[in-house]
Amino acid sequence: MYDVAIIGGGVVGCCIARALSRYAVKTVLLEKEAEVGFGTTKANSGIIHPGYHEPLSTLKGRLVVRGNFLFDQLHSELGFGFKRIGELLVAKSPEELPALDRFEQLAHEKQVPIERWDQAKLQREEPNLSHNLVAALYAPTGGVIDPYEFAFALCESAQKNGVEFKTECPVTALKDCGDKIAIDTPEGTIEARYVLNCAGLFADRVAEMLGLHDFSIHPRKGEEYMLDSGLKGLVTRLVFPLPTPTSKGTLIIPTFDGTIMVGPTAEDTEDREDLTTTPEGAAQVFKLVRELCPSISDRSVISEFAGLRAVSDTNDFIIGPTAVRGFFNVAGIQSPGLTSSPAIAEYVLDLLGKAGLSLVEKDDFDPFIEPPARFSKQSVERQKQLVAEDPLFGRMVCRCEMITEAEIHRAIDHGARTLDGVKFRTRAGMGRCQGGFCTTRVMEILSSRLNLPFEKLTKRGGGSWIVAPMEGAKPAAQKDGAQSAEEEN
Repeated sequence: MYDVAIIGGGVVGCCIARALSRYAVKTVLLEKEAEVGFGTTKANSGIIHPGYHEPLSTLKGRLVVRGNFLFDQLHSELGFGFKRIGELLVAKSPEELPALDRFEQLAHEKQVPIERWDQAKLQREEPNLSHNLVAALYAPTGGVIDPYEFAFALCESAQKNGVEFKTECPVTALKDCGDKIAIDTPEGTIEARYVLNCAGLFADRVAEMLGLHDFSIHPRKGEEYMLDSGLKGLVTRLVFPLPTPTSKGTLIIPTFDGTIMVGPTAEDTEDREDLTTTPEGAAQVFKLVRELCPSISDRSVISEFAGLRAVSDTNDFIIGPTAVRGFFNVAGIQSPGLTSSPAIAEYVLDLLGKAGLSLVEKDDFDPFIEPPARFSKQSVERQKQLVAEDPLFGRMVCRCEMITEAEIHRAIDHGARTLDGVKFRTRAGMGRCQGGFCTTRVMEILSSRLNLPFEKLTKRGGGSWIVAPMEGAKPAAQKDGAQSAEEEN
């Protein structure tokens, strides 16, 4: 029996779990994937928006600025990759200037710091952008983040402070029991006084398990393209065109780690599993991006992926209690959901308190966790010190990103159980060769540490096996033991 059960381990569910861990509340988070952050979170653009795109008439418009503000403290406590690089909203023609004026006014209404740049200043500050751009709004509070690293850090902090996490644990049924809700999972039935529906793309289906049909989710697919690290510094700020009714547009995103990403597309779909990229999507992205920066080419692509945004039929966040006592929706969290996630957590805790949940702060809450070592970002002297302390820092696993064996082991110590779990925690496999050299070495370490044969290792859990067992291979139990009689002969 739990006080609170959270269904869904994306950044929103993890933010709420971490916020609840500050209080004497028995909390469990249920995630159907092998690790947290493996849904929409891992395919996120990683942008911390300044918050002036959304009007105050929407819930997301009211939460986004507060969410942006909270990231500095979270970064200092959790140590995930985060940097405020600033955001540019550009006008491509004089006809777009009135729209730029409206966003400038909205920024002032929401007290978001904003500057107006004319064409000359824009060319001085970002000389590689198209000289046809006529003006821009510059918002210095815009930033970039490693979203999956953020989710892992939230999870680790919440676990450290008492929250239980159950992965590979899909919810199969819900039952209203009056003063509690029963949650069926493959591991058995869990009961909770309050249940938070943070199930992202499947939030409407989770609500339907209790007979609730208050909203529907309509996925919107976005394709993103990662460019070679040789383009680092080509553009130093986030670059946005004026938004469309369905999207903030196709962007240029200098990521926290220095590489440039372009995208996304915005394609409505009813397929909640479609994560394919397409030639048509690539053509659309690079056509629009070249209008902003002519020197960007699809020949520089080293990786591509797609994510699905959980767009509700209200086109706004859906957060609040339902007709079933104790059941709360936290749904429809599309952009700027990542930015808003810390403020969503505050908002949900306030709702839970008003609904009767006792929120008594713990005396022993510890907000800090140890940040990743990030060997490649240390000074030479610090690198020498790390190698002296642990020789595994002197053994390079991923040459493209300079990821050491010590960092792979640390990722496993902190919860990585899959190849993607290691990749998202360390960046091993994210460089130019996309894992061509380091994948087998990472698998060797995972196999040894988890005591699993290669054929049992997965990319991201479930059926995502990387290698198939060889016909006639000896059982895993024999691998480190004595030779069989056949081998001896």
